[in-house]
Amino acid sequence: MQTGTLITLSLYFILMLGIGLYAWKKSTDTSEGYLLGGRQLHPAVAALSAGASDMSGWLLLGLPGALYISGLVSAWIGIGLFVGALVNWIVVAPRLRQQTIDYGNALTIPEFLANRFPDKATALRVISAIIVVVFFTVYTAAGLVGGGKLFVTSFAGLFADTGMSDYMFGIWLTAGVVLAYTMVGGFLAVSLTDFVQGCIMVVALVLMPLVVMFGPGGSAGESLTNIQPGFLDIGYGLTAIGFLSAVTWGLGYFGQPHIIVRFMAIRSAKDVPVARNIGMIWMFVCLIGALGIGLAGRAYIERNGLVIDDPETIFIVLANLLFHPLITGFLLAALLAAIMSTISSQLLVSSSSLTEDFYRLFLRKEASERETVTVNRISVLLVSLAAIAIASDPESQVLGLVSNAWAGFGAAFGPLIILSLTWNRMTGAGAVAGLVTGAAVVGLWIALGWNASFLGGEGVYEIIPGFIASWLAIWGVSLATARPQEAVTTT
Repeated sequence: MQTGTLITLSLYFILMLGIGLYAWKKSTDTSEGYLLGGRQLHPAVAALSAGASDMSGWLLLGLPGALYISGLVSAWIGIGLFVGALVNWIVVAPRLRQQTIDYGNALTIPEFLANRFPDKATALRVISAIIVVVFFTVYTAAGLVGGGKLFVTSFAGLFADTGMSDYMFGIWLTAGVVLAYTMVGGFLAVSLTDFVQGCIMVVALVLMPLVVMFGPGGSAGESLTNIQPGFLDIGYGLTAIGFLSAVTWGLGYFGQPHIIVRFMAIRSAKDVPVARNIGMIWMFVCLIGALGIGLAGRAYIERNGLVIDDPETIFIVLANLLFHPLITGFLLAALLAAIMSTISSQLLVSSSSLTEDFYRLFLRKEASERETVTVNRISVLLVSLAAIAIASDPESQVLGLVSNAWAGFGAAFGPLIILSLTWNRMTGAGAVAGLVTGAAVVGLWIALGWNASFLGGEGVYEIIPGFIASWLAIWGVSLATARPQEAVTTT
């Protein structure tokens, strides 16, 4: 079984590396080419790239795991995400595509903010770059945890001769392949691999629930209602705080640099509606599939008297139990696709902040294009090594790590991006205040444990207080300070 699975996974890895080499020859001569693919992404590529980089390992691990434990009530997370993504495409995408060109042809989110508010340019670039690197290192670690769990569950003991545990071998292999095509091919490689990975993911998320529900051995659907009271009730045991903590995941979309950077790279603002329609259809199918895996998977396990120690591995367990080894390899490749597409995007955005907002800002303002691309590649390596160190704990939970990083970005950048694109009265001082306040409130909320124990044991998701505090800080400080000067608009 392991041989057939390894064959399919090997072919997948070779395909990803091949795309990286293609992109290396196509668009890595300049910073704009390496970081944004020359702003020439096809709408379909931009849509699936945004979706695949968004739907990380949590789509096939964390979300099905939550459904496996709690039942249909956890679907509110997916509903909130879908609504948030739709609003993001409508409000942010067309404006960001145009304004990043108008304000100095910005290549990164920190650079756009600096050009938009020149009186606070340095502060905005430095603070936002620090937030990007810190939270993305944690986010990348979450993806690597998923890679480690895959190898522990599917290939126990197979890599003992390497001197590493199966968990660490999975982390290093996942990181190694991602590093190879990201460092070599840059943004175009990341976007093209995301497109292919998005196609693989959607096929897997349609195939597996159908097989589990209606495949050999009887319908798992027949057992769903017998698992536990309210398992199929979307409102069972749901409180107001629990509802808000679930649906407000959607607020995070407005502040995710690895997602909104796709809006900057699309061919033109006119292509945004087409990309939006493609992306939202893809996301809807994927979310339904993930919900189906969690629910039907729980029924299958219960009906067959099996035991799973880690609910977040339900996708992997079902792939190994129900499919031919070659198909199992394809399904595991879908999981790796979800993981790797997000990791590569996060590494590239982190490296761009380190290069554009630190190296070129403070150390080498006159750095050549070739030197800048080289520094970007080195930065990708450094961030990945830090993420590997964080992910080395095999007890890490994918959904927990993702939720913290998602909230951090959503609260720090979400109100800032929305208001900077839509409110002319916003000032540089307000932008700095919102950025710092959002990140600080999220960090403090987590440190105090209020996301898990607020109000007598029911946690409030940290993005809620962080997002509100950031929005109020921007609004209040902007009104209290002078109107903004004319921003940089040279291209």
